[in-house]
Amino acid sequence: MTRQKDEKFAKETGEKFRNTREKLGLTQEEVADRVGMNVTNYARIERGEIEPSGSNLVKLYKVFKIKL
Repeated sequence: MTRQKDEKFAKETGEKFRNTREKLGLTQEEVADRVGMNVTNYARIERGEIEPSGSNLVKLYKVFKIKL
């Protein structure tokens, strides 16, 4: 993937996580706690600044009840 595509993917993924989190009525801190990650890093994921690791991605899917 090119850098532009990576950045676009991270941004779109972050937006989807934020929208899902808000629909479930969860705070960023609650999601971060359930995943076992720092709230600052989770916020960066939502902003599309970083992508979650593979293991954290699986955990986020579980928190958001997204089937793989």
